[in-house]
Amino acid sequence: MKNLSIDFLRSFVLIAQTGSYTQCAEQLQRTQPAISLQIKKLEEMIGEKLFSRDKNRLALTGAGSRLLSYGEKIVALNDQAMAEFGKPQVTGNIRLGIPSEFSTTLMPKIIRRFTQTYPEISLEVHCALSKDLLSEPLKSQFDLILSLQETPDPQQDGYIISDQLVWVGSQRFVNSVPAKLPIIAAPSPCIYRKRATNLLSAIKKPWQVVYTIADLNGIQTAINEGLGITVLAKSSVPPGLHVLSNSESLPELGHVGVCLVNPQKVSSKAISLLTETITNEVANF
Repeated sequence: MKNLSIDFLRSFVLIAQTGSYTQCAEQLQRTQPAISLQIKKLEEMIGEKLFSRDKNRLALTGAGSRLLSYGEKIVALNDQAMAEFGKPQVTGNIRLGIPSEFSTTLMPKIIRRFTQTYPEISLEVHCALSKDLLSEPLKSQFDLILSLQETPDPQQDGYIISDQLVWVGSQRFVNSVPAKLPIIAAPSPCIYRKRATNLLSAIKKPWQVVYTIADLNGIQTAINEGLGITVLAKSSVPPGLHVLSNSESLPELGHVGVCLVNPQKVSSKAISLLTETITNEVANF
């Protein structure tokens, strides 16, 4: 017998109720591609299509309507059981270091979900450049560090995924690139800054760093003012900024690795839970 996933059913029921993948993703604090993948896997499990589109309107198929009645009951019973028995409260204090560029996009959602699930675990989060986080004296101050690798290495301890680097700018730079490229970047030894300037120099494209700031909000403000363009991991591009197409003037930037390290090799139930949460969420983002 196959077992239906509660997570998949919860997403399915919410989509059926709201009529929207987007609203479902927002309420469950997941990405829309992650929700779409859940529904695809649920359809594969039962061997039926669950939704159809009629003039851009999402509607349940016959199989979807039949599954909905089961799904609502299963999700409700699951929630009742969890409320009845619950989880033993895990306590602890975790010091977490994260790259600055992930501090306004990816990580806040993950941290919010974790603290809601484990309210007795206290998180102290510090943002800085990856190389600073991994160097002394900062390194010894953290229980966990989410960091970037210049070259993705799946064999490295704590490796999660590779992330594509992209050129990012305002609407001003979408269709045209200046003869001398204005760069907005974090201070050296920023991986993104190094990758951009090395590649531009290699193709002999004139460039100039016009604005240096480590904070992503500051970088975003400078981009919105039209001061220049920057390089970011694709998963960390804030809403409102434009990913620029590669061209002769904007070479392909390649990838960086994302890993989660335990610098002091300290283990606890709280650290294990946060490690599992960050690894799963980042891998599915």
